[in-house]
Amino acid sequence: MAWLWGLAGSLVIAGAAYWRKSLSLSGLISAAVLGTTMFALGSLAWFGTLIAFFVSSTLLSKFKHRRKAAVESDYAKGGRRDAGQVAANGGLGLLLCWGHAMWPDPAWWMLFVGVMATVNADTWATEIGGLSKAAPRSILNGRQVLAGTSGGVTGLGLLASVLGGSFIGIIGGSFSQMGDRSFDLYELLTLVIVGALSGLLGSLADSWLGATSQVMYRCQVCGKTIEKKVHCKQQAIQIRGMRIMTNDMVNAVSSLIGGLASLGISLLL
Repeated sequence: MAWLWGLAGSLVIAGAAYWRKSLSLSGLISAAVLGTTMFALGSLAWFGTLIAFFVSSTLLSKFKHRRKAAVESDYAKGGRRDAGQVAANGGLGLLLCWGHAMWPDPAWWMLFVGVMATVNADTWATEIGGLSKAAPRSILNGRQVLAGTSGGVTGLGLLASVLGGSFIGIIGGSFSQMGDRSFDLYELLTLVIVGALSGLLGSLADSWLGATSQVMYRCQVCGKTIEKKVHCKQQAIQIRGMRIMTNDMVNAVSSLIGGLASLGISLLL
C-alpha cells in the first residue's frame, strides 16, 4: 500500500507541476519515480521534506519569471526541470533514504537533511538572489560580475540560502516528530540550525564549483559567456571547466558537500 499511496501522491504533485510547465515529461516521470520510492522506503519525514523542497522551489521559479527570463536564457537549462535536474536535486537523497531502509542509523537522516537543505538553499538563492538590485560579486575575488554569472553571489542570495536551508530544517524537524507524544523543541531548533548552516555551506560550494570547475562556453555570435553548448543557433566554444562538470553535476557534488556538513555540524551540536 505504501507504494500505491506514494505513487498517487507523487503523480498528483508532479502532474500539477507538469501542467504548470515547471516539469518536462522526463521530469514528470523522474519526479514520480523519486517520490514514490522515497515514500515507500522512508517515512512521511523523508517524503514530506522532499515535497517541501519541490513545491517551494517550483513556486519561487514562477515568481517574477519575466524579470529573470533574460538571465535564465544563458543557463544550460531553464525553469522547466527535466530528468537530469530531478536526479541532480533528489537522486542523492533517494540513495540516502535507501541506505537508511537497509541499515537504519540516524546519520542517514542528518545527511539527507543537509542534502535537501543545500538544493533548497541553492534554488532559493538563485530565484530570490536573481531579483537583487545590487550587482552580484564573484565568490573568487569579490569583483562585480554580470547577473547570471556562475560563481556570482549577492547579499540577498546569501540570505535566501540561509532561509532556504532553515525551511528544510523546520519541515524535516516537524515531520520527524509527527505522531510523537511529546514535542522536542531542542531537536527542532537543532535541525533548523543544521539546515541553515549546511544549506549555506552547500550553496557556497555550488557557487565555488560554478566559478572554478563548471564547464562554460562562449557564443561565437554574440560573445556571451554561457552554460549552453549551443547559443544563437551556433555551436559555442568551450572556454573553461571540465566537460563532466555540467550544472547538474555541480548541483549533485555541492549537495553531497552540504550533506557531509550537516552530519558534521549535528555531531558538534
